[in-house]
Amino acid sequence: MKNTRLFLAVGLCLVLSGSLAAQRNKKAEAAKVEDSQTLSVNVDLVNVLFTVVDKNGRFITNLQRGDFKVAEDYNPQMISNFSNETNLPLSIGLVFDTSASILGKLKFEQEAAGEFFYTTLRRGTDKAFVVTFDNRVGLVQDFTDNSELLIRSLDKVHSAGTTALFDAVYQSIDNKLIGQEGRHVIIAISDGDDNSSEHSIEDTIEMAQKTDTVIYAVGTNPTQLFGSDRDRGNKYLRRLTEETGGRLFLPIKLEDLTQSFLQISEELRSQYTLGYRSSNAKRDGSYRRIKITTTNKLFRVRARDGYYASRATLN
Repeated sequence: MKNTRLFLAVGLCLVLSGSLAAQRNKKAEAAKVEDSQTLSVNVDLVNVLFTVVDKNGRFITNLQRGDFKVAEDYNPQMISNFSNETNLPLSIGLVFDTSASILGKLKFEQEAAGEFFYTTLRRGTDKAFVVTFDNRVGLVQDFTDNSELLIRSLDKVHSAGTTALFDAVYQSIDNKLIGQEGRHVIIAISDGDDNSSEHSIEDTIEMAQKTDTVIYAVGTNPTQLFGSDRDRGNKYLRRLTEETGGRLFLPIKLEDLTQSFLQISEELRSQYTLGYRSSNAKRDGSYRRIKITTTNKLFRVRARDGYYASRATLN
């Protein structure tokens, strides 16, 4: 009888011990999951490329971290990374409108783009590709640091068809820029009057923002509309550029296209970058507004408007 009671006591102890061990294991697993979730929602670093200009439009390139403040949805953020990015490699996509609406301007555009490649690309450091579009999108020159090859590809294009600007920009980012080192840049030469894309302008802007791609555009609308924001094409181009941190150029005459490209080249060599970890821990895919300011009220910052937060994933 004593042996029986002893066996029962030992068995009960083993059961209790096993139960406690199981509870400890469950807590440990829960802690691992919690750690995993915490990691996945806290590692995101928001990086923003931007330029600073004075009241005359001249680039200011000698500022330091302490000269800037950044806010997300009006909430101040702590800057964790900062640098002057004049030497980062450039990955550039030239998106060239060959639709029928640019007929008569093609030669000027080819020459201006060629000059841009000559003055901007650094052999062994930067690289570019050329995409043309009408109602279809085509890669006419893949990534290269050889300006001659890029210019030669432009000499082969001809104008015809309708305009699929948004598709051309979207596909250029999705197919070519994702995964490339350095700064991601799209330069679109177009009248902006998209009338045949499958992707919307909202899709295109979101793709650019999620991949840290800056879009510049040179508008080629008819002469009577140059400098005007009343036409639909210019409005599209302005949205694409302003909401990604780029800039729209509207030449007064076609011969000024070259000057527009030179200004883009100068801006690409005059940029800063800062990074911060958002105080908003939610990873809900929502759009967050970014505002960067300087301590000098006479300076103006040009940067993208915001970004889309990632969505938390469980490991």
